Amino acid sequence: MPGPGLRAARLITELTAPAVLVTVLTMLVGWFGGNGGAHGLAWGLLATVFASGIPFAYIVGGVRRGRLTDHHVGVREQRRTPLLFGLASAAVGWALLAAFGAPRPLLALVAAGVVGLVVAVTVSHWWKMSIHTAVAAGAVVVLVLTFGPPLLAAVPVPVLAGWSRVRLRAHTLPQVLVGGTVGGLVAGAVYGALT
Repeated sequence: MPGPGLRAARLITELTAPAVLVTVLTMLVGWFGGNGGAHGLAWGLLATVFASGIPFAYIVGGVRRGRLTDHHVGVREQRRTPLLFGLASAAVGWALLAAFGAPRPLLALVAAGVVGLVVAVTVSHWWKMSIHTAVAAGAVVVLVLTFGPPLLAAVPVPVLAGWSRVRLRAHTLPQVLVGGTVGGLVAGAVYGALT
């Protein structure tokens, strides 16, 4: 019978899943880029469809058809196709956002996601880096760059995500540490340079 630690790890893993964090972050950055109005939220929603919605729907479909073991794509060998699909979806989304004049911070965020996915596809060919911690750390960096130092309060999010992945034996400590480091560096470099 699972104890409270295991139940907490499962809950944290779901709450810090890349699809969840990308959705929340994209909506916040869209809102910010649109000067806090409904216009920005609409941009954020459009970006979310391509950066999170379509890729997650693809993964759920893969689970239902038996091609993927779970919605976290826990088997390294199964990661390549969903990551490439997510990369293509985010790239198409970025192109549409750019063509229709989306706010610069949102374009920078989706570009950072595209670069992050390129890195994830490359690393996943050989090693199972934690995408949970990569996205969580990248999200913290983007939040701080967008809204300022008070958002350093979000630093526990990647720590909790990493703990949950190790506790569930989905990753090793080095895999979550490397994921967090890579995610933070990519977000800082790409988002920081483009905003």
